[in-house]
Amino acid sequence: MRGFVDSLVAQLLAVQINLYACHARLQADTDTEALHDLRIAVRKLRSLLRPLRGLVEFAALEQAARALGQLSGPLRDQEVLLAQLQAQTQRPQHARQQQLDAGYAQLLTSPELQALFAALDASVAVCRQEQACGALQGAAKHTAKGLAKNRKRLQRALYEPGTDRHRLRLLIKRLRYGAQAYPRCKLLSKPQLTALIAAQSALGGWHDHLQWLACAQQQSDLQPLVSTWQAGLAQAEQLSEQKLRKLQRLFHGSSR
Repeated sequence: MRGFVDSLVAQLLAVQINLYACHARLQADTDTEALHDLRIAVRKLRSLLRPLRGLVEFAALEQAARALGQLSGPLRDQEVLLAQLQAQTQRPQHARQQQLDAGYAQLLTSPELQALFAALDASVAVCRQEQACGALQGAAKHTAKGLAKNRKRLQRALYEPGTDRHRLRLLIKRLRYGAQAYPRCKLLSKPQLTALIAAQSALGGWHDHLQWLACAQQQSDLQPLVSTWQAGLAQAEQLSEQKLRKLQRLFHGSSR
């Protein structure tokens, strides 16, 4: 159990350092990937915590990570749309860029971000205290069970007729990031992990096109791109179906 907690603490510290670095990059406006990397760090943190759900020691940290993920999601959608428009139209998007910059500033001073930093500061000390008194006894088994449940949920969803792609995308992300957060559990074979990553990417492209088309219904200046995005959506649907069929083959009858 000590090895499990040591590994957990090391990963929490790595996420904390990464989040501070992303915060500094956003604040200094050094590059265009700072928000994306911040969300990846939050996603890794949530993947660490999800199998531990139910353990009171991590409840506050999980809640803070979820809140920041929800806050930053729409901002990332704006960022992706802006990049798409700049690539396709080759025209400046001053109004959207100003809106995005205002969103960055709001995020940097948000209560959600401060709450996450505070919860991370407390989490390592809590882990060590609980470890010393034996309160985290069984945490490794609890985690393994949580990861196994995520795997079973995806396996069932892959074979259920008419499963919604949004749900499949969420389940794939949970299983992939959970397996990567806890490699010692050996939850997936290498081909299965590779296929999960490919399916997630394909479903991400499908989701992006849906988002852009939804925006076009509300923003008239996006109308000239609708036909292009509709064609892209059809292609993304075909690609995602191919990747999901491969997942079905790899997970069929698998007990790992």
